[in-house]
Amino acid sequence: MSASSPHPPSAFPSAAIEVLASRARALAEASGRRVLISVTGSPGAGKTTLARSVVAALNARHAASAAHLPMDGFHLANATLDRLGLRDRKGAIETFDGWGFVGLLERVRREVDHTVYAPAFERHVDEPVAGEIAIEPVARIVVVEGNYLLSDEEPWRRIRDLVDESWFCAVDDDERMPRLVRRHTEFGRTPDAARAWAIEVDGANALRIDPTRVHADLVVSGVTGEILGDVREGRETGSA
Repeated sequence: MSASSPHPPSAFPSAAIEVLASRARALAEASGRRVLISVTGSPGAGKTTLARSVVAALNARHAASAAHLPMDGFHLANATLDRLGLRDRKGAIETFDGWGFVGLLERVRREVDHTVYAPAFERHVDEPVAGEIAIEPVARIVVVEGNYLLSDEEPWRRIRDLVDESWFCAVDDDERMPRLVRRHTEFGRTPDAARAWAIEVDGANALRIDPTRVHADLVVSGVTGEILGDVREGRETGSA
């Protein structure tokens, strides 16, 4: 965490999270069906923490009413990345099974009378794990989270039509980089290797992701959790 950050990436102020949770509840109540909300942003923006925090707030009010669905479970296996020559770019858009992820979202949206299972990503083994996430029939709100949910590329561009609202988690580079370096060192890289990966791989992905912010319905600070921009109100303020 940089010295300028008032909040660690592991926590957002509860008041800001409750504003977002209330917005999600209102979407579900207005639609009368299961709703999907996507949370996207560059590596290290805080989108996973934001998504988990909103889901926790929703479930604190109504147990099991919300589920978190990250796209990380659709990383290609390391053996596949080796075969394709992509292992040194793991996390780039071409290192995910995009069609598989889109297919899952179609199922989650349509199949509401039984449990839908999804893969998760286990960082300690650096591989996806099949069937670890369960989207139960009682889940009225599914918070989908990942890097490329607003991409214009096929098949990712189809996601915007499968979700009810898209949120972009925004943070400045001087905040993102220390988070990324810390994350990579926690999972075994040396500090020098962690910084190189954050700059060369995560940085390249961020250049691809940041411009997709224009497609978001809502822009949320990856530091405070506050709303920075709202398409419904026609406003965007300041930086993250």
